Formats: sequence, structure tokens, C-alpha cells
Amino acid sequence: MTLADQREQSAHDLIQATKNILGDAGPDRERLAAISAGLTSLAGKTELWNDDDFPAPNESERQNRFQIAQDPNTGITLYLNVMRPGKKIPPHDHTTWACVSAVEGSEINTLYTRTDDGSTAGKASLETSDVIDLKPGTGVALMPDDIHSVEIPDGSIIRHLHFYGRPLETLSGRLSYDLEAGTCRVMDIGVKTKS
Repeated sequence: MTLADQREQSAHDLIQATKNILGDAGPDRERLAAISAGLTSLAGKTELWNDDDFPAPNESERQNRFQIAQDPNTGITLYLNVMRPGKKIPPHDHTTWACVSAVEGSEINTLYTRTDDGSTAGKASLETSDVIDLKPGTGVALMPDDIHSVEIPDGSIIRHLHFYGRPLETLSGRLSYDLEAGTCRVMDIGVKTKS
């Protein structure tokens, strides 16, 4: 079996297991923890996420996002992000559940709690609730309204699996937050996904 075949089968198995975990109930913290454990196990198969199949971005781009698999019925989608040191993604939500697990390298995830009531459009205040250094063997699970930021510290290029309840390309209502200005706005998708 080729690496591509192994990757396809492993992604299929993860999606099927995820559908079984979620059932008709949808996500909660306990179910997402089980999904995150499966994703972290898949991330541990480092040979599936090599540079030959998933090259690093050039200096000016800083990030390549590859779609690995997608369930046509539910929209559950698996991506591989390859990012250079210095890449920063501001605080944002996803409007769907999300799990991230490290294949290689460190990704600093800062989690936030929204402290305003959301009643004033375009205004928001956040408070840091946790900081997670996402390294191989670890993962993070986020509910649809959880807010996090991402920073790739100095060091080497990272490879991390990102797993979502719906494709990123369909998430038109995500919010991005500006901590200093105390504002929020609809977030664009960022880099174009590669297949």
C-alpha cells in the first residue's frame, strides 16, 4: 500500500470514527476530546505528512493549507497546515467545531473568553483564558464559539492537522478580533486551500 493509499484510508477511518462519536447529538467537550485523541493519533503517523507530498510555503506566503479529505454528506473536513515561523493568525472563532493536532513543530494557541455581551455590532473585548504550546503528541479541541489565536514561534516549519465540522471555505460567519482596538469583524478565509 502506498503512502497516498495509507493517508486516504487513515483519513477515511478518522472521519468515520468522528461521525460515530458525534452521532445525532453533535459536539460537546467530551465528544470533541475523543475526536481530538483520534486526530492526535493520526498526526503521529509522520510519514504520511512529508515535505515531498506537502511542500512548505515560500517565504512570502508563510502558509500552505492542503485539503486531505472531506465527507460529502456531513462536510467534515481534514486539512494539513504547513507554516513558517513568524506566521500569526489573530483571535478568531470557527462557527463549527475544530480540532488541531501537531505533526511536527510548535504552534502557540492562545484561548480567549469574550467578556462583553456581544450587543454592540463590531465591538468586542476578550480576556486570555489559556495558552497551549501545541507540539507533537498534543492537540486542542474547540467548540464552535471558542476563540483562539495562533502563532508560529521562531524555529522550524511546522506541520499540523486541522479538522473541522464543516469546510473552511463555507465558514462565512467567522469573526476575527482585534484585541487592541476592541473590535471584531467577519474573517476571510486567508490562504487559498490546495488539493
